Amino acid sequence: MIPREEREQRNGHPALCIWLTGLSGSGKSAIAREVERLLFKERVQVIRLDGDNLRHGLCADLGFSADDRRDNVRRAGHAARLLFESGQVVLCSLISPYIAERDFVREQFPNERFLEVYVKCDIDECRRRDPKGLYKRADAGEITGFTGVDDPYEEPTSPDLVIDTTGADLESSVKELLAAIKARLRA
Repeated sequence: MIPREEREQRNGHPALCIWLTGLSGSGKSAIAREVERLLFKERVQVIRLDGDNLRHGLCADLGFSADDRRDNVRRAGHAARLLFESGQVVLCSLISPYIAERDFVREQFPNERFLEVYVKCDIDECRRRDPKGLYKRADAGEITGFTGVDDPYEEPTSPDLVIDTTGADLESSVKELLAAIKARLRA
């Protein structure tokens, strides 16, 4: 197996795990998509793991019970670690509602190589955006156990970065995250 350090040397940058957490509709995926595109343009070895995409493959057998949500985050964290070991910057955008599971994932990485990003957004704004129509369905009782409505979202107590997207545009949120990542890439 080729050590991560050799891969990092060839890539010209350290491997990182960037974990974006927040409510559905907060902007996690949109921010991660744009940051991935910009880093790729700069020749950074970058890959994105999105909660919605993982649920169609790696986590397709999981539902939305508390235990299944925990397993979903743990599986995503394991996949992120494998990609991290291959020398990549891994952007993970998952609701990941529970502190314990986010802490579990954080423990899988060297501290200076993990960045927990709380994509904070007022729930009323998330409801207004509602890109997948999930809040509307939860409010109508069509789905239950929806994070932020009838299932808790445990806000991070000490994230590395908070990006409040309530009144912000995508461009400013992307710039904020990109600056934090570039600082880690230079460290």
